[in-house]
Amino acid sequence: MKSPAVKRYVCTTCGVQYAASAEPPPACRICEDDRQFVGWEGQQWTTLERLRDVYVNRFEPMEPDLVRFGMEPSFGIGQHAYVVRSPSGNLLWDCVTLLDDATVERLEALGGLRAIALSHPHYLSTVAEWSAAFGDIPVYIHAADADWMTVPDVRYELWEGATRPLWDDITLVHTGGHFPGSCVAHWASGAGGSGALLAGDSVQVVHDRTRVSFMHSFVNYIPLSPRQVRGIVRSLEPFRYDRVYSPWPGRIVQRKAEEVVRRSARRYLAAIESETRTGEE
Repeated sequence: MKSPAVKRYVCTTCGVQYAASAEPPPACRICEDDRQFVGWEGQQWTTLERLRDVYVNRFEPMEPDLVRFGMEPSFGIGQHAYVVRSPSGNLLWDCVTLLDDATVERLEALGGLRAIALSHPHYLSTVAEWSAAFGDIPVYIHAADADWMTVPDVRYELWEGATRPLWDDITLVHTGGHFPGSCVAHWASGAGGSGALLAGDSVQVVHDRTRVSFMHSFVNYIPLSPRQVRGIVRSLEPFRYDRVYSPWPGRIVQRKAEEVVRRSARRYLAAIESETRTGEE
């Protein structure tokens, strides 16, 4: 009897790939966590091979040495990834699910990839495929989130502590909050040398783009505690930055981002710690 084909199944709701198996996993642990949700039609699965027939990655230069790209049409949670170009090697910040020949060719033309760094487990996507495609490059993830790995056979580089300098002027900063191991990437050369944050969901740019917010779950509207928000702000205090890039197109704090983060934290704390709300007696 012929053995069933073994595949790495991908959750259609969050876009995260799982270890190879003959049958789809019984559930997606990313989506069953209270930060996410199971799709309204129930748990569904696809594969990277199927996605390649439907989707493409679109690339957009954001500033010198920074390129953003994402899947079209939108898939999973709709996030975008960034490539930071640097003399000692390029960094892929966060990850999208689609990886195909056209994407590899485009990134090789930009200088390839030296490593991948993830802000938190929602962006695990297909990191196993990405790491292998660029020569078994390391995938940096904070050790506090190690239990969330869905594909074990990857060159994960678990890091601990408050910061992890990478190379040149790129530093990973542990903020906590959204996940215990949530982090941002500080890029000192960004924003014309004024510094930029690649923020993941630790510091989420909201729709008016003059504020950011901090949440345990953005889709389920679960706030963080005051202690956690103060911890995020403290973790960023040593760093200078004028711009914040979010994973979502258009949601960027273009200038004075340090003050935006501090002002947003004050507003958040005032709202969550107050016993009264606007309009209440």
